[in-house]
Amino acid sequence: MPLFPRALLRLPLIATLLAWATATAMAALPEPEALMQPFSASYRLEVKGWPNATIEHRLTRESGHWQSRMEAAIAVARGSERSRFIVTPEGVRSVNYASGYSLLGVGGNYRLGGSELANLPDRQAALVELSRRARNDDCKATPCRLVYLDHRGREETLDYRPLGTEALRLPAGEFEALKVEVNDPETPERKMLFHFHPHYPGLLLAMDYRHDGERRSRLTLTSLSTEAR
Repeated sequence: MPLFPRALLRLPLIATLLAWATATAMAALPEPEALMQPFSASYRLEVKGWPNATIEHRLTRESGHWQSRMEAAIAVARGSERSRFIVTPEGVRSVNYASGYSLLGVGGNYRLGGSELANLPDRQAALVELSRRARNDDCKATPCRLVYLDHRGREETLDYRPLGTEALRLPAGEFEALKVEVNDPETPERKMLFHFHPHYPGLLLAMDYRHDGERRSRLTLTSLSTEAR
């Protein structure tokens, strides 16, 4: 899980609770960097059986790279992760990744460098890739598939299905969201429904995580700043 240990939230990225890159080639995109825009967002994370948490998410442009960073904390746990990546006509390519968490005084720190990320991106960079693919809706496979590296550098596979758009009324405002259903092919009882902003790749508007049809957690955008930083 991007922000907290998997046993706590069982979420991929959230982006962090989020994340991922494709196992097959993307269609070439003209001037891919022109589609990227910096933002600063706050989310409310509700997890069944746990106190609510606030997640801070920033996408910034730094020295030729993009950096996505998420941070969260509640009374008994805290976590963060960040990714540096570039955007090419073939898709998102990670440069480096770092994450850390602490739960009840026990935690760990993880890093992935260029050698580990040579073929697949980390989950933060892949969250951007997933939202770009949802925007282009160019997957012709059944199912559409994403492959990425988790915080330990292990390969993970997710299947996804674009579901069109949906109007959302959130604390941060009203949006027309891109909907994408995601699940791990090895655990079909677990499903995630992502709502992405159509014009800011990587920006989550909302996300639900369900297990056997029961919603276990929800992520909601509470504030958004799109000023360049």
